[in-house]
Amino acid sequence: MTTRPDDAARPSLTERRKAETEREIARHAAELFSAHGAAGVTAEGIAQAAGVSLRTFYRYFRTKEEAVTPLLTGGVHQWLAELTAAPAELSVAEALERAVRGALTPQGPHAALRAEALESTRGLLRVVPGDPGLRSVWLRVHAETEESLVPALTELARRDTDPLQLRLTAAAANTAMRIAMETWAATDAEPGDPERGPAALAVRCLRGLTAGLRTPRA
Repeated sequence: MTTRPDDAARPSLTERRKAETEREIARHAAELFSAHGAAGVTAEGIAQAAGVSLRTFYRYFRTKEEAVTPLLTGGVHQWLAELTAAPAELSVAEALERAVRGALTPQGPHAALRAEALESTRGLLRVVPGDPGLRSVWLRVHAETEESLVPALTELARRDTDPLQLRLTAAAANTAMRIAMETWAATDAEPGDPERGPAALAVRCLRGLTAGLRTPRA
């Protein structure tokens, strides 16, 4: 049997099923945290809502708070994918703005799913400040995102660039996304609101935090 080049990159059926189970657990965990607060949620409750055994839950997550990680990282993966797909003629700053709008604006064939994910994240973020466990997960996701941004920006620059500037740009972009999402979560603005939605806020934060940086052109 001949293996095509894309087959090696394509996740196996087992991997896809695992990812789907993780997302389903994360979705129900976020709903429960949003509705009852962290103190009112247990791992057993999340497992029951997701239709899996407690043993299965602990096969994927160590704590009830970690169960929301796939929801939070889903948006990060979308952002990084948008960034790496940016046209070569864009500057790093332009590519970042394009990626932010693409990741945080419900649009295209999956607009409804993106809007649903953003709303789930909003509900979760409203609970985060009052719970150290959830806040730890939220901050850890952003710490890992910043690390992933550095090589992505280095590749995007496509030439020798001051590593310090790239690191600062990654930190600024990551902080912009975090502040924008936390700010939007505290409002009643629709996900697609062109002025008050998460994309608009993220671009505004991004411009403010990167204004003094020398973001290179590709």
